[in-house]
Amino acid sequence: MGYDFDRVIERRGSLCIKYDFAKERGREEDVLPLWVADMDFQTAPEVLERLHGVVSHGIFGYSEGKDAYFKAVSAWYQKHFGWETERNWLVKTPGVVFAIAAAIRAFTKEGEAVLLQQPVYYPFAEAIRDNRRRLVNNPLKLTDGHYEIDFEDFEEKIIVNEVKLFLLCSPHNPVGRVWKKWELERIGEICLKHGVPVISDEIHSDFTYPGHTHLVFASLRKEFAENCIICTAPSKTFNLAGLQVSNIFIPNKELRQRFRKAVTQTGYSQVNLMGLAATQAAYETGEEWLAELKGYLGGNLEFVRTFLGERLPEIKLTEPEGTYLLWLDFRQLGLTEEEREELLVKKAKLWLDSGAIFGAGGEGFERINIACPKSTLRQALGQLEAAVRERPLAIDN
Repeated sequence: MGYDFDRVIERRGSLCIKYDFAKERGREEDVLPLWVADMDFQTAPEVLERLHGVVSHGIFGYSEGKDAYFKAVSAWYQKHFGWETERNWLVKTPGVVFAIAAAIRAFTKEGEAVLLQQPVYYPFAEAIRDNRRRLVNNPLKLTDGHYEIDFEDFEEKIIVNEVKLFLLCSPHNPVGRVWKKWELERIGEICLKHGVPVISDEIHSDFTYPGHTHLVFASLRKEFAENCIICTAPSKTFNLAGLQVSNIFIPNKELRQRFRKAVTQTGYSQVNLMGLAATQAAYETGEEWLAELKGYLGGNLEFVRTFLGERLPEIKLTEPEGTYLLWLDFRQLGLTEEEREELLVKKAKLWLDSGAIFGAGGEGFERINIACPKSTLRQALGQLEAAVRERPLAIDN
């Protein structure tokens, strides 16, 4: 392996919310954090080299990407996903959540219904409610540890609630599904039938496990492309979230114009210089680094799978198809939300994401981030095992 993903890098004192803001977010400062979706790895050396060049230049004025920027992004999606893009489709924003909120304002009015599929990335619900839209849920069905879409309910919810917009999470965070072609086609057909645009959050698209292939929603059919907004970013793939650049592709000219207006109304224009440089460098030079990273994450997944199976069988792994976020089922422990929080934070000294924040169907689950050195993961699971094994003694006392 050419890159050292086993290296433990001290992140405390770097202003990262993952390690430096436990107290501000109601946790004890000594908890081990495996919650927010960034990685404990440095980005690719080639990206760092490009950023050092920008810093050495020393001028950080207003900036914008040129042809080479679009070519780098476009070539990545063509090579890895077989999706051909056009430059005029691209709208750059400081983040995917920013783009989703802008799209909600662009394509719906206050009081109108927006559909999502819980349990799902919780900023979806926040963006709907904070913009005074009505949240409608098409809950995912959990069958034998596998999540599926209830398409009958999906269409019924659209009709009954006069849904104006659908938020798709693909690959799905937190349950780890990588949607199959027939599932995406069924979504596309139903949404076209009822005139519902699709906002497809594909920020985790580069992380799929063997046997699973991510399909860009817009690549499936031209009519789907004309009815969707594809949200992409290098932030998860190359650990660049703090540089705040997302690439939003909108093939439909009318939808694109409405979206641009909603972005302009926020007062935002150019994304930041460091983000532009890092994004271009990542897509031009980061392929080998990403391939090794994915291999390492696969090893981390196998470690968690084996550890739970052999030492914590009460906690069930929802087998992931994509993302570096695992969805763990704690329900067999028979704990309330408060009791599970006590177990994790006070006893195990871990900071995970409670499943409840992801909406209906998330109760009893926890999301854990495995994008860290294996030693960190080993420590975390060891602390969890010790806390679970001490539970009967705590009850007896």
